[in-house]
Amino acid sequence: MSRSILSGAAILGALAVILGAFGAHGLKQLVPAETVTTFDTGVRYHFYHVFALLATGLISIHYPSSLLKRAAQSFWVGIFLFSGSLYLLTFLKATETVGLSKLGLITPVGGLFLVLGWVLLFLALLKRNT
Repeated sequence: MSRSILSGAAILGALAVILGAFGAHGLKQLVPAETVTTFDTGVRYHFYHVFALLATGLISIHYPSSLLKRAAQSFWVGIFLFSGSLYLLTFLKATETVGLSKLGLITPVGGLFLVLGWVLLFLALLKRNT
């Protein structure tokens, strides 16, 4: 379990660097400043939760737990929905695509999964200490 969590974190980390570099160097010519800010928010939370995945994977080496596995899954889903929806909204703005304005409703659902990941990580650690 820990190897798959850590491998996934490594892949998501590389993707965050690539997307962050694009946001810093190429995106400003394609979209307005507020859209760049939206994209940056996606990258920032993406990175934060890569580190959460790394911590979860390292903890699971010593204390394997189904709660840790579910925490990692929640972080994955949260990154995909939260950051992914912000990336997609930026892409739609850059291509001037209309008609998917409801896409922004996915972002808070992704945020809930990120919170759930942290809660599950906490519960796994709490359970381990009892």
